[in-house]
Amino acid sequence: MERHIPVSKPIMGEEELSRVIEVLKSGWLVHGPVVEEFEEEFASYIGVNHAYAVFNGTAALDLALKALGIGPGDEVIVPDFTFIATANVVLMQGAKPIFADVEDETLTINPDDVADKISGRTRAIIAVHLYGHPADMKALMEIAEDHHIYVVEDAAQAHGAEINGRRVGGIGHVAAFSFYATKNMTTGEGGMITTNDPGIAYRVKMWRDHGQDSRYHHVMLGGNYRMTALQAAIGVAQLRKLDSFNEARRRNAEKLSEGLRSIGGLRLPVEKPGYKHVWHQYVVRVEEGFPVGRDELARLLSERGVGTAVHYPLPIHMQPLYRSLGYPPNMCPVASEAARRVLSLPVHPALSPNDVKYIVDTMKDIASGRI
Repeated sequence: MERHIPVSKPIMGEEELSRVIEVLKSGWLVHGPVVEEFEEEFASYIGVNHAYAVFNGTAALDLALKALGIGPGDEVIVPDFTFIATANVVLMQGAKPIFADVEDETLTINPDDVADKISGRTRAIIAVHLYGHPADMKALMEIAEDHHIYVVEDAAQAHGAEINGRRVGGIGHVAAFSFYATKNMTTGEGGMITTNDPGIAYRVKMWRDHGQDSRYHHVMLGGNYRMTALQAAIGVAQLRKLDSFNEARRRNAEKLSEGLRSIGGLRLPVEKPGYKHVWHQYVVRVEEGFPVGRDELARLLSERGVGTAVHYPLPIHMQPLYRSLGYPPNMCPVASEAARRVLSLPVHPALSPNDVKYIVDTMKDIASGRI
């Protein structure tokens, strides 16, 4: 049988199936008790007072910025190396994304560059916990406090990640999670906003549901961002498995690092002391000393049944949309170099020990020229 190891794979079981069947039998398919159950359990897991479920992660980021009152004339500092939604939601408010470079070690936003980019128009910083490794929230919160601005956590890839025992999503002023199919836990599509600020929580709740504080009584502008009961039913089951999923990812990452550490020209990901990485992605950087380039390595792995992906092939400021808006090239050199080098290898919980060994052995064969 031909081997195929996908770069990501959602894991569904009887728990998810039975919860969905319960919802279907109940006839209550929209926002209601199951969504509220998911929100309460997620808030407890993260360690926050408020959690509001929405239909996807981009909507969660959008509502987070709306709740902060971000609008035309404002600037929001975002990392240049992340998924484009992080910057696009700033544009969607009529505000301007200001790109900060990333740290070379973790590829999360660089607080020193953030500090350099602060202006009189800066209203917020978006900290992306990239690939499941938390950004330097201590430094970012200190900058925010000094300048009286907000920190938004983009935790789309970091469910369960921690800094000194404190879970991300409960450190900044407001946070956004995604439950897309590739994430550490999934509802297919879906998102969550978390916060401890009652004012932010109230505005998120109003915006999510047409600005109504009671049925057909609308007190502010809003839209329909609600999560369905079907999504939430899957989410409850997935959340209860999240820690076991993350521990499997951590074991797989450890085995990958053990096996790949001896390969020259291959830069491995790290976990900083005091940080808990949840390994949404295991991302290596293919450097000059490796015998083939990044794209050729991806091709050779694919031919042998190992799925890979490039997260992300361009820094955001180099995307055609942002070039058309006048952003100059080469703004963030670390982000630009990372985009040329990164390659994601499979690390998800569905991997068997033999799968991990096969990935390592195949990488070694390519590095040694046997392939």
